[in-house]
Amino acid sequence: MAELATIARPYAEALFKASSSDVAGTSAWLEKVAAIGANPELQQLADNPKVTAEQVLGVVAGAFAAPLPAAAQNFLAALLENGRFSVLPEIAKQFRALANAKSGSSDAVVYSAFPIEVSALAGVAAALEKRFGRKLQVTVQQEPELIGGIRVVVGDEVLDTSVKARLEQMKVALAA
Repeated sequence: MAELATIARPYAEALFKASSSDVAGTSAWLEKVAAIGANPELQQLADNPKVTAEQVLGVVAGAFAAPLPAAAQNFLAALLENGRFSVLPEIAKQFRALANAKSGSSDAVVYSAFPIEVSALAGVAAALEKRFGRKLQVTVQQEPELIGGIRVVVGDEVLDTSVKARLEQMKVALAA
């Protein structure tokens, strides 16, 4: 949604400038808070005019499972005061893009049919960094319908070595 991106951009840029000394720390709490804030029930609670910003912050702090950093509390309070809590996931996305641009890296999502061990993931990450020619922040998501193999998404590039993709290729070749 272009509108969400437009609303989120100034918040992401301001947070990025304010946290220039600790981008990694800010990114860590922002990702966690954004995952919590993406919950539709919590967004509905935040939009309720009868609920105060302190009550919403209390719910977020309880779900955070650790004391919220002061910067996180201040940032969330500003979002709640301005009625922009629902934009939090987009802000996190844009903040991550700014952090990646600063560090010269990209996000990579590896979809796998089965869980990938940490040692095997390190090898896959090294091979992917060589293939894509840049440092990658790799996350793994399980997708059983791939049957086997992996599918990697880096920005708008996709590398699909899954069994499902190969079967589709065979189907197209046989139908031709």
